[in-house]
Amino acid sequence: MAATKQRDNNDLQGKVALVTGGTRGVGRATALRLAARGCAVAVNYSRSVAAGDELVAQIEAGGGRALAVKADVSDDKQVRSFVDQTVAAFDRLDYLVNNAGTTLFCDHRNLDGWSAEDFHRIMAVNALGPFQCARAAAPLLAAGDGGAIVNVGSIAGLRGMGSSIPYCMSKAALHNLTISLARALAPKVRVNGVAPGFIAGEWLQDGLGAAYATAKRNAEGRAALGKVCEPEDVADSIIALLTHNALVTGQVIPVEGGFFLAT
Repeated sequence: MAATKQRDNNDLQGKVALVTGGTRGVGRATALRLAARGCAVAVNYSRSVAAGDELVAQIEAGGGRALAVKADVSDDKQVRSFVDQTVAAFDRLDYLVNNAGTTLFCDHRNLDGWSAEDFHRIMAVNALGPFQCARAAAPLLAAGDGGAIVNVGSIAGLRGMGSSIPYCMSKAALHNLTISLARALAPKVRVNGVAPGFIAGEWLQDGLGAAYATAKRNAEGRAALGKVCEPEDVADSIIALLTHNALVTGQVIPVEGGFFLAT
């Protein structure tokens, strides 16, 4: 029994994953879950060196292998350098999780609430960034024995409701990119997406401020399962699409506790 459990806990031994936006929230939860199953993990961060170092130290303390690299996914040169550093450290690449994202919290009725620069930045990180990461990673993913990409979208991209109009547009674009890449990279690489609903944690706490607790209660009240996502819930869905669903590609899976059922 002990030997079987050990095999199960290391079923991704020898695999390598690159997770963008990997030092907090969904990205961090995904990196930790992959590492716990034996996968070497490379994450990027855009601001906090300390957060990257802390995550690497935690993974290595558990016997795993990890790398943290400062990289802005909207900059193609930095993306390619990040991929190159990952391969230099771990010799291969099997999985890509496009999780890095940004937004501006602004009422949709306030059409003057964001500048052109705000708009372009959100689109560059949330839609162009995943494309650039996929383009840089694709030859390496195709060279393995079953590469996979998961893009982290949002129900904002399905419903047109979320932190801001540019954010909703960027996630809708990412969902469409998921389908396009699934066609372009088949049959060697599968490409899917997840579309989380309300995710508990610091990202929404920072964005919503004093309104966070009320917004969370409202989201829980509307969800059929009576719960909102924790980062680990989304991570579980990402890993299932990466590692288990061998005949699933070009799909965007809502992860929202049945929120859609009540609307």
